[in-house]
Amino acid sequence: MAPAFINGDSNGTEHPAEEPTNAGKSDPEEEKKAVEEQNADPVFQISVKLPHKPYQIQVMVSSQEQVQDLRNSIVELPDTFQYSCFHLEHNGTRINDFVELSEIKELVPGAEMKLVEDAYTEKEARMHMIRVRDLIGAAGDRVDTLHGICAGLSLHDSIVPSEMINLPLQNGKRSTATSTEASHALSEYDFNAPASIQTILPKTKDSPPKTLKSICVSAWNPPPPFFRQKGHLLYLQLTTNEGEQFQITSHISGFFVNKSSNSKFDPYPRLQPKSASAHSLLALIEKLSPSFQTSFTLLQEYNNRRDPLANFQITNTIPANPWLVPAAESSLLAHQPDLTRTQETYLMSGIENAETLRDWNEEFQTTRELPKETIQDRVFRERITSKLFADFTDAAARGAVMVARGEVAPLNPTENRDAQIFVYNNVFFSYGADGVGTFTSEGGDDAARVAVGKDVTGIRVVNQLDIDGLFTPGTVVVDYLGKRLVGQSIVPGIFKQREPGENQIDYGGVEGRDVVAENEAFVPVFSKLSKQLRVKKHDVWDKEGKKHTLEGSVETKGLLGTDGRKYVLDLYRLTPLDITWIEEYWSDASNGDVKPLETNYPHRMTVLRPELIETYWRSKMGDFVKAELERRRRPVNKADATDSNTLPDTNGNAESKVITNGDAQGHDRTSLTAVEETETSGQQERVNISDFDLAFNSDVFCGQVPQSDAEKEELSKDEKEVRSICNFLRQNVISELVHDLREGEVGFPMDGHSLARLLHKRGINIRYLGMLATHAKEQTSRLEALNALSVQEMIARSFKHIAYHYMKGLPAVFISSCLAHLLNCLLGADFNQTPKACLDEELQAYYPNADWSFRDLDVHSLRTKVQAEVHLRYRYTLDENWAENLKHIQLLREISLKLGLQITAKDYQFNASSSALTNGGPNGVSHHTNGTSSRKKKRTGDQDLVSRSSESLILGSPTTFSPDDIVNIIPVVKDACPKSTLAEEALEAGKMSMMQNQKEIGQELLLESLSLHEQIYGVLHPEVARMYHQLSMLYYQLDEKTAAVELARKAVYVSERTLGVDSNETILSYLNLGLFEHGNGNTKIALIYMEHALELWKIIYGSRHPDSITTINNAAVMLQTLKHYHDSRVWFETSLTICEEVSGRSSVNTATLYFQLAQALALDQEPKAAVSRMRDAYGIFLSKLGPDDRNTKESESWLEQLTQNAVSIAKHAKDVQARKLRRIQFAPGITLGTRPQPQVGQSSAGTALGGDPRELNSIDSRNVDELLRFIEGGGEASKRSPAKKRSSRGNPKRRGGLLGNAV
Repeated sequence: MAPAFINGDSNGTEHPAEEPTNAGKSDPEEEKKAVEEQNADPVFQISVKLPHKPYQIQVMVSSQEQVQDLRNSIVELPDTFQYSCFHLEHNGTRINDFVELSEIKELVPGAEMKLVEDAYTEKEARMHMIRVRDLIGAAGDRVDTLHGICAGLSLHDSIVPSEMINLPLQNGKRSTATSTEASHALSEYDFNAPASIQTILPKTKDSPPKTLKSICVSAWNPPPPFFRQKGHLLYLQLTTNEGEQFQITSHISGFFVNKSSNSKFDPYPRLQPKSASAHSLLALIEKLSPSFQTSFTLLQEYNNRRDPLANFQITNTIPANPWLVPAAESSLLAHQPDLTRTQETYLMSGIENAETLRDWNEEFQTTRELPKETIQDRVFRERITSKLFADFTDAAARGAVMVARGEVAPLNPTENRDAQIFVYNNVFFSYGADGVGTFTSEGGDDAARVAVGKDVTGIRVVNQLDIDGLFTPGTVVVDYLGKRLVGQSIVPGIFKQREPGENQIDYGGVEGRDVVAENEAFVPVFSKLSKQLRVKKHDVWDKEGKKHTLEGSVETKGLLGTDGRKYVLDLYRLTPLDITWIEEYWSDASNGDVKPLETNYPHRMTVLRPELIETYWRSKMGDFVKAELERRRRPVNKADATDSNTLPDTNGNAESKVITNGDAQGHDRTSLTAVEETETSGQQERVNISDFDLAFNSDVFCGQVPQSDAEKEELSKDEKEVRSICNFLRQNVISELVHDLREGEVGFPMDGHSLARLLHKRGINIRYLGMLATHAKEQTSRLEALNALSVQEMIARSFKHIAYHYMKGLPAVFISSCLAHLLNCLLGADFNQTPKACLDEELQAYYPNADWSFRDLDVHSLRTKVQAEVHLRYRYTLDENWAENLKHIQLLREISLKLGLQITAKDYQFNASSSALTNGGPNGVSHHTNGTSSRKKKRTGDQDLVSRSSESLILGSPTTFSPDDIVNIIPVVKDACPKSTLAEEALEAGKMSMMQNQKEIGQELLLESLSLHEQIYGVLHPEVARMYHQLSMLYYQLDEKTAAVELARKAVYVSERTLGVDSNETILSYLNLGLFEHGNGNTKIALIYMEHALELWKIIYGSRHPDSITTINNAAVMLQTLKHYHDSRVWFETSLTICEEVSGRSSVNTATLYFQLAQALALDQEPKAAVSRMRDAYGIFLSKLGPDDRNTKESESWLEQLTQNAVSIAKHAKDVQARKLRRIQFAPGITLGTRPQPQVGQSSAGTALGGDPRELNSIDSRNVDELLRFIEGGGEASKRSPAKKRSSRGNPKRRGGLLGNAV
């Protein structure tokens, strides 16, 4: 179990783990006390004496760190790379590696420790060999069955070179050129150009310096018994850059050169002068190779060009795998010869391969039983839990891949395939299919597939609740090659043969609902679980009609393990069924009848989401509080009661809105308490929330048959409550989401993943995508994007189910052929209407029982299947021309991510006239332009990343995709790892302190939360990326811009490597980083980030995304800062065009952009156009907001000054014209003469807009309408009354401005 207690990614030296006492409370006095305690325990420095040069180093430590953390810090320092087998001593006493530094007596700042080299064991010698190979760059490329090609890729350093970031600061800014003549990243940007695949591909780079020719395990390995008795552990073979070969013995005392050769075995030490030995293999190599030290130094410099976050190994989560990868012949994917690659399993696991076998269940449950009384206990416990879940997920996913490929023998080979079970690496595997008929009445295989997915979600919920005395098995679901597999830790006693009359299960349903077991020992822990999940204690009846009272669903089972622990199993029914959906779209056909088309939903496992239960509960709680307050206040004063009704109603709505926006539970509870205290503080009242009781019977509508009238009445009440929450989902939650998206109150989803996360956050199941698309279709133009995205997601998910059906019965070697044919039928139909599957007939003969039905598919039949699947699962009817309106590259990306595909990067031909990435229009249709994207000009050197044979394939191949294009398939994994409650508590406490204007305490708590995130998850983890993202925005709002930039950059690195280089969260991280760099004065770098984010946006969505309006507007403002006024104007115009499409020409948002565009036109010396746009803005503000609104007033003021400026210029032009010898006719709207550039530092509106200050001093007496007619060549206009004034609403210059992306 020891490996589970080692967090290799611990990096606590930068942000030490200080004790956040009462981090979850919002009491300022308690928080102040906690901060003082933290400040009393600073980071301090100690000395470590070494046995070799440089003989002593200084290390910064924190008393909260373990000695193990100090060891990790030492071995990562360049001066101490060579050490791996050692212990530390203080005052002559050996220190235990797992104690905290605070427990070491007399360890004070400046104290001295001693590093003492230890004798090696065989395991330590093998680990030392692996470490040295990695350090000197001799490990070569690794082929991993779980991690795909370019796993954990980061592109940041290739987008902005490190030399730009590391430029010296001048007055807090980078010393980059700022002259208006200099070019910028957006100088040739083409909005209508197709997205470039180079955007998400790694860039070619120089080969690293070679330190050795080879180092591997010798053919003489392992040592025979005689030499093992003498302390020999391993035999190695080394070839230096000079070409000299050495045979090396790994001994308990270190490493030495022996007398062996390739043909003679003599492991004794060489004699002088060719003898050499050292405790570290690294030091021995330095003695044997004269050029090693120089080349090793060059290698370190090469590695240091990139940020450490781009190089660190990811250990606590599965790295992100890009869906588009370089061509096989690219230099980035070159396969190098490396004999030790085949020996790494031995090096890591030993001869017996027993070191990697772990008792996963015992580790999980022992970790759960660790103490959690103090902050240190909780940090240690959660850190181990995170690491353990990551290790188990990795092992289970690898095992599932082996099982799916047929590499593991089943324990029950005589059963049918879906019923077979497997054990590999101490993980129990089964198929997510109805192999034994458990779900026959629920929908068979479809129901079983959904159930195992819901089971993982349920286990994650229970793990998060962390109820004492209740245990769950480690569980992972893996989708691979069309098969769904479940990997679980082996619960002791689950396979135990019970005595006759005993049930296999101790609590809950034993055989469905027919036999129900009760056990009083499970009631207390199940009662705690049910209370947290809002599940009602209720009655169920077995097949004999006998009543049993259960704390949870009859499907949720309790098992008393042979280890004495109480386990909860089968958590797929924690919440009630969506009975409204079932009654509308499901009918039972277990007797073999064909279902009607209207009620042919594939399964009955339509459970509601836990987020919906919580939202509904809080909504009802708000109603209860309002009703109670109204009841109490009514007798006091009727007038007061009327007023009080208004306040609770508002607060009640606000509470509902807080929940549906998906804020953290801790924040919701705080908000609810605040509402109650606010409402009752006036009359010193308090509403007793304990009087409110709402829980749901999760077994209603599941075939329960009550016996008495009282039982029937109770069940009827439970059914009524469930129907109420189903109606709440449809009538309230979905409608509110559509409203919030239409009004721009929440961020608009960019792709299928962000859309699914948004729905789940609101408690909406994916099956309601069709209803969401229908709502969006009926709404304004802003929701056209939501409709298109929902339809695309439904098509992608439907294609996934179709592909699973055909892949399920195929051998792994034919999966690529099947997928290529299916993709050709869906996406390549315009290029070839009759694609044929590409199969090797000779290989087919080896699999006579395989399912080859995919060969019979054609374009029409696949489209018909997709339409039917969309209607079947989402109750949505696709338009007749849906296939012509596909966004090909975006849909290909969604399909690849859902199926785990990695596809060769090349220009796929989707039709006869355009390439794959031509998707500039709203439906991915090409906008043919004469311009060339600057991306193409800059990246001509990266063409080797794209398949060199793409041109020949396009010209010679009859189909868009070939089997060779699908280069890899990776497993799609769902785990049950809980989040860290301690880190979340510190984060929420920090936010609360900031809201209460206690900035010092708030910042301390936020830093504490960051430190906890890094310690518990490791630095490279999605939760840490989100923490960096949130913290960077908070620091930017606090005007800590340099810290905000640093955190935002870390968010980019970690997001790219753990979430994906083109994930929606990565795009937001890049946008924030660009915004913060601009705020920090580095606008040129900011524009590079903005351009990259926009290119990513093209790939995952296309152009004209509703939220891109703010981004384009921000870029325009940045260009104005650089005095690129013409470019800025172009970007403002583009932003306006999209806004007019999304919000309409007469919306306030459009008026705001008219206002900003008018200013840009004035700066670009277009006064007449500026007046026209400002007049448009003024007209919309006047009609929408009224004459007294601040926006209306400001636009009117600007209109007057712009008009006077334009009049002055027009007068000057007429004077010049009058002196001409010949008459020149010119078109309206064209101004003559050279307009002066605005001077730097001018603050007045007139001078900033390019007019002559002297002329602006004399105000024209005519009103605005007359001046406008004068400019346009018209006559006098009738006088109009001055505009009325209204209250302020905000500055239009700020609305939609740079802070828009920081949300």
